[in-house]
Amino acid sequence: MRVIGLMSGTSADAVDAAVVEWPDSDDAHPFRLLAFRETPLPDALRDRIHALAAGEVPGDRALETLARLDVELGERFAACALELMADAGLEPGAIDAVASHGQTVAHHPEHRASLQLGDPSVIAERTGLRTVADFRARDLAAGGEGAPLAPFFHHAVFTRPDENRIVLNLGGIANVTWLPAGAKPEDVIAFDTGPANALLDAVVECETDGRERLDRGGERAARGRVDSELLAELLDDDYQRRPPPKSTGRERYGRAEAVALCERSRREARSLDDLLATLVAFTAASVAEACERDLVPAGRSLDRVLVGGGGVRNPSLMRALAERLPDAAVEPMDGAGVPAAAAEAMAFSLLGRNALLGLPNQLPATTGARRAVVCGEIVAGAVTSGAG
Repeated sequence: MRVIGLMSGTSADAVDAAVVEWPDSDDAHPFRLLAFRETPLPDALRDRIHALAAGEVPGDRALETLARLDVELGERFAACALELMADAGLEPGAIDAVASHGQTVAHHPEHRASLQLGDPSVIAERTGLRTVADFRARDLAAGGEGAPLAPFFHHAVFTRPDENRIVLNLGGIANVTWLPAGAKPEDVIAFDTGPANALLDAVVECETDGRERLDRGGERAARGRVDSELLAELLDDDYQRRPPPKSTGRERYGRAEAVALCERSRREARSLDDLLATLVAFTAASVAEACERDLVPAGRSLDRVLVGGGGVRNPSLMRALAERLPDAAVEPMDGAGVPAAAAEAMAFSLLGRNALLGLPNQLPATTGARRAVVCGEIVAGAVTSGAG
């Protein structure tokens, strides 16, 4: 079964698209990545998404902005799917479905609510393909956090019989998945540890008045010094202390938090480089503390940390992680057969495959749901597939 996975993460900087061929069963192996592409989103569109997510759109325009973005992002996602098929030389009839995570603009599991934009009806209409979307809602309805969902993919493709592993995704938010050797679904532990690129990118944008969008190559952080007092404060908050299952997003570690940190740094004469170095240390420390406190049981070793997401391209962050986890090999997940840049889109391709087959596609142990459920709502397409 060939399914296109679409992912636009917390950073809202690009749409990742991957077409993967999966078995027509509940097995994940063998799988084959047929094509992948990353399509940047225009800065103006990204700014509108972030403004909506941050509650900065005036009340009389908020609903109109939300509705327009839902359609506009649906058009963007559809275009990315079509471009991916063209890259791979595949006709729509050779694809079974599109599985779209959508663009998260609000995530409030305490209210059993999460909102992802990118109208699946638009995707289905433009591509002619069945479209699976709105993956978080069913898990929330079953008492879960609606996140993280990617651990279902991590368990399916990365578990090994002889190695204790952690899969670490460094997107806007950092999340970890514990895969002990030979892990069964109930053995998996996964949750969001806190921010990764969300705060790093936002403080760069704030302090440069939008002239720069990110700390490219981690160069600024590499020049800076960690402020140990600020680091201790960042680690001492209620989310960091809360036990899993748990999930978070820009509502906690987004633009408002970045602006507050920048304003404080100006008052305290802290340079942007030092602030970035401290935030890199915060991400690395929160991941390491989660591993020690919540993931790796006493007496067990951590053999390998497989890293994906945009943060894998930040050498400063990768070095900080290696220093905080000295007994494990910390490396991009490419060596384990999944390109780091494609991992999240591949994850939703697998979740979409399972939804089409009526098979559970989340892990209750990681989301806190009462039971395993089939996540995703299916919009009919117009093309009769010849794939699979």
